[in-house]
Amino acid sequence: MAGAIGTLSGLALGPAAARAEVPTPRAQDWQAVPAPGSTPAAQLRRIAAAGPRLAWAVGEEGRAGPSQGRALAMLWNGDAWMKTDLAHLGHTRLLDVAGTCSAAAWSVGQPVGTGSALLRWDGTTWREAAFPGTGETDVRLNSVAAGSDRQVWICGSRGGGAGLLYGDGGGEVWRWLEPMPVTSVNLYRVVVRPAGEVWVGGDQSNGGGWSGLVARWDGAWTVLPPVAGLRLSIADLHVAGPDDVWAVGTEAGIGGPPGRPGNPALCHWDGTAWTRAEAGFTVGSLSGIAGDAQGRAAWIAGWNYRDQGRSTYLRRDGDAWTVMRGPAGTAPAPYLNDVTSVPGTGGFWSVGMTSATPAPPTEAYTEGLEG
Repeated sequence: MAGAIGTLSGLALGPAAARAEVPTPRAQDWQAVPAPGSTPAAQLRRIAAAGPRLAWAVGEEGRAGPSQGRALAMLWNGDAWMKTDLAHLGHTRLLDVAGTCSAAAWSVGQPVGTGSALLRWDGTTWREAAFPGTGETDVRLNSVAAGSDRQVWICGSRGGGAGLLYGDGGGEVWRWLEPMPVTSVNLYRVVVRPAGEVWVGGDQSNGGGWSGLVARWDGAWTVLPPVAGLRLSIADLHVAGPDDVWAVGTEAGIGGPPGRPGNPALCHWDGTAWTRAEAGFTVGSLSGIAGDAQGRAAWIAGWNYRDQGRSTYLRRDGDAWTVMRGPAGTAPAPYLNDVTSVPGTGGFWSVGMTSATPAPPTEAYTEGLEG
């Protein structure tokens, strides 16, 4: 499926290609943080932090070959990651998570069967929450974001139309907003600005493939021009303002054998047009982007096929992005799916898996950067 993350395999290019284009490692302060308890194959797909002593990470575990796995959720208590018991729920994976305090977090995922599920963290455990469309086979909930006012925004689709599901601060009243005025859309990410704007990213069919899609909701939809590319999907967004939007993702290219790695896509919107920026490597993906305490895009999580011995980041240096490496020797070939800032600090979290493919013995993986 277009825009999928955490499922790439680099075997198709062969060892000769893998020896080229390896950037010189640079010193940095990212450190691996144990995330014990997952059953291989496991991965963490997304992470959200409410502060230095509270964060949630979600994904899947127990995946073996084509068989479906089980949902995986972890909680950071300020000292360690702990696996959260999901035995009372029947879900194959959790796709995203958002939270603002110890008793207010949300996740979206896939139950066994059809449709999508909405989960709420009550301070002790995850439980399913009802929403318009619960149990409907054509409902897809793909990403969730929570504002400082505890309002909740979920992007997905219902009845064939892509759009937003909105929940009030208490999570008691939910409603679908006006669908997007475009068709053949897949939405993979939703982010909320302090100003109340809600942005979504994904892709849209263009007849011969798909182009990156970014749109804004502020009471009505504004769909930006397509992000041009050869089968390009947007995985994450950082919005500093309507004329300062960074979008990251993967360009699948013109085809190739199954498992062919794509190319990292790093794009900037200046209020008028999209421009492509250099990622510092050409084979791999970019999966998450996070801003600093001033709201400026700061770190990007990615995967460099040609340098898999450590995790890969891009760090904002002025107007450019610089490739940075994670800690050495902590995982065979770590793959990052997401990065987020830690409110109230200058720190960051990233999550993913210990190798580039979700197959045993891959396990859940996290890194932290103290601020």
